[in-house]
Amino acid sequence: MSDKLTQLKKMTVVVADTGDFDSIAKYSPIDATTNPTLILKASQMPAYQGLVKEAADWAQEQGGDETKRVDDFIDKLSVNFGEQILKIIPGNVSTEVDARLSFDTEETIKRAERLIELYQKQGIAKDRVLIKIAATWEGIRAAEVLEKRKIRCNLTLLFGFAQAVACAEAGVFLVSPFVGRILDWYKAKYQRDYDAQEDPGVNSVKKIYHYYKKHGYQTIVMGASFRNKGEIEELAGCDRLTIGPNFLEELSHDNENLTQKLSQEYSAGEDLEKINLDEKNFRRMMNDDAMATEKLAEGIRNFSIDLVKLEDYVKKIMN
Repeated sequence: MSDKLTQLKKMTVVVADTGDFDSIAKYSPIDATTNPTLILKASQMPAYQGLVKEAADWAQEQGGDETKRVDDFIDKLSVNFGEQILKIIPGNVSTEVDARLSFDTEETIKRAERLIELYQKQGIAKDRVLIKIAATWEGIRAAEVLEKRKIRCNLTLLFGFAQAVACAEAGVFLVSPFVGRILDWYKAKYQRDYDAQEDPGVNSVKKIYHYYKKHGYQTIVMGASFRNKGEIEELAGCDRLTIGPNFLEELSHDNENLTQKLSQEYSAGEDLEKINLDEKNFRRMMNDDAMATEKLAEGIRNFSIDLVKLEDYVKKIMN
């Protein structure tokens, strides 16, 4: 019997949730994803100082005030890390737009196109990059425009069914439902533990997966943000799963049998009526979903805090 990671890779596209090249190379995922937290952590490692210096020098050459130079540095650093990751993996890398733009459709579009332009200048085709955008109404509208311009998007911070439906209707390439953060909310709210089979985060992803497959949406479902190995095992068969190095390690040392839990054939029998969402109904559904509303707001705040930490780190390097 092969280990569970090997078994999982036969059912699901495994994505590495890390900016550390060594971890990516070790576990051989198809895709990888990064965010400001991961970039900050990786950029402080001695092995990556060359990438940091190159981004700093480039940003200085672009000129402008401190705000512009810092933005240029972060964009270039993110692309530098993405370029190195793409040398290791055969698939895509996800690169995140500034979370503080989550309620600004036009600026999100501009920042996304800027990132793609930087990748293309380094010889990387845009079909190897996914632009990560928070799944707000404004973010989904930005993704809709970008997808029509052949820039593929990864809609992140997805907690509610309304977000998932709106993303599919907008033709988004991929969504990342946050399994563990949903579990966190329910555990805090109801002061109880959940096993993997009843885990509300797991069940949220299953519902999205079944809805997409039943109604013929092409949007890829990629479960993210796991709290335990059981959540991952319960989603075996999902289109993609983005997994941190700690759980990749656990799975690689577990030689028990792994059962596939999700398949397109099973989804066809699910009783899920098709929903058509305009902005009014989207906002109403989100308002009715306390968990999704609170976790989306919290996620944007935390991503923004991490981005400020990265900016502070960048300012020290550039001064």
